[in-house]
Amino acid sequence: MIRRVLPHGMGRGLLTRRPGTRRGGFSLDWDGKVSEIKKKIKSILPGRSCDLLQDTSHLPPEHSDVVIVGGGVLGLSVAYWLKKLESRRGAIRVLVVERDHTYSQASTGLSVGGICQQFSLPENIQLSLFSASFLRNINEYLAVVDAPPLDLRFNPSGYLLLASEKDAAAMESNVKVQRQEGAKVSLMSPDQLRNKFPWINTEGVALASYGMEDEGWFDPWCLLQGLRRKVQSLGVLFCQGEVTHDKAVVLKRIHEVHVKMDRSLEYQPVECAIVINAAGAWSAQIAALAGVGEGPPGTLQGTKLPVEPRKRYVYVWHCPQGPGLETPLVADTSGAYFRREGLGSNYLGGRSPTEQEEPDPANLEVDHDFFQDKVWPHLALRVPAFETLKVQSAWAGYYDYNTFDQNGVVGPHPLVVNMYFATGFSGHGLQQAPGIGRAVAEMVLKGRFQTIDLSPFLFTRFYLGEKIQENNII
Repeated sequence: MIRRVLPHGMGRGLLTRRPGTRRGGFSLDWDGKVSEIKKKIKSILPGRSCDLLQDTSHLPPEHSDVVIVGGGVLGLSVAYWLKKLESRRGAIRVLVVERDHTYSQASTGLSVGGICQQFSLPENIQLSLFSASFLRNINEYLAVVDAPPLDLRFNPSGYLLLASEKDAAAMESNVKVQRQEGAKVSLMSPDQLRNKFPWINTEGVALASYGMEDEGWFDPWCLLQGLRRKVQSLGVLFCQGEVTHDKAVVLKRIHEVHVKMDRSLEYQPVECAIVINAAGAWSAQIAALAGVGEGPPGTLQGTKLPVEPRKRYVYVWHCPQGPGLETPLVADTSGAYFRREGLGSNYLGGRSPTEQEEPDPANLEVDHDFFQDKVWPHLALRVPAFETLKVQSAWAGYYDYNTFDQNGVVGPHPLVVNMYFATGFSGHGLQQAPGIGRAVAEMVLKGRFQTIDLSPFLFTRFYLGEKIQENNII
């Protein structure tokens, strides 16, 4: 597939400039010379200071082989694997466009950082198994010369999933699939559960599954910064801005994207051969810029990317009499979850709302009544010590929620053939990012998935109505 797409962007005009050059072919040393010249001019001119020489260092390049929309952990993972798998160093020019350089509202930084293999679909299990290996060997992948090693602060306490009588058979079936894929998961009866975790009330629990290896939680901010540092060392370019367009585009190959500068009406067109849509909760808006979903209803042209922002609350509480240091991440039969946070008798958790309870995603304000009414009663029932907990803080973040089947969208659009998706993971994108990035890079460079076959996650399933339902979404 790359042979059909890259000739537009892989010619002499894109790759003959040295890595690190700016618009017009100037080297990075030019920035320092501009600054010196400005100072000299200002020192001899009367009146107000002025910019006689326009600084273009904040602008994206005029050309890039690949433009990645979204600089979160998924976008950065795609960038990493594109550079890792390129045929020779510097063969592909990659630009990452991120509108929020602080990542203050990015899903990555607001995640609880969990990783587990207790899914119902083989593809999700395989992705998380690879991610566990990637995280365990993080400094073999992301080491940078003269930079300190990364410490993800991985806590291997596992996931403990609880099932009621009506869900016990499905849990048994899921664990069978997980074991077939190589995950180390045990099934526990209520008696076994009480013996291992005496602080738990097993009322209403018929069966539990417990991850014994490569499950727990880690520091998502560290992974984000580690990926960003590494891809910069590999020559990936970054730009703060928002991808937009000044006119309607209807389902055709993308030849350029328009990057609107932060706090400005100015935009810069960037010629490109490939666009990666890793815009998370806002990826449907990016897809619509290319005409995705703008055709007649019921047609492939009219099939939208069914990804939207869903707001999720995370609460932190203190409970000196709580379960203690051996606490795994517990997912209750009610949908509530919690895990230990640090070493000071603190815990964090929450619960996904029902469709009727879905909060307005227009902002990230926290509904504290939701904890009081919808979360705490379930926590206190499952762990009696939580009757006396005291909430310390809370925050909200976004899921890139796939309303169709709560699974990721990976690979090219069938009509806009040079737009590739890495989105829609509905809460498990962070933990699967290393494998997703590799899969997208394989598809771009080789035209097919090579290590993990993610064909069920292609966009075409939305048009065909072929749901691949994941049963274990927390």
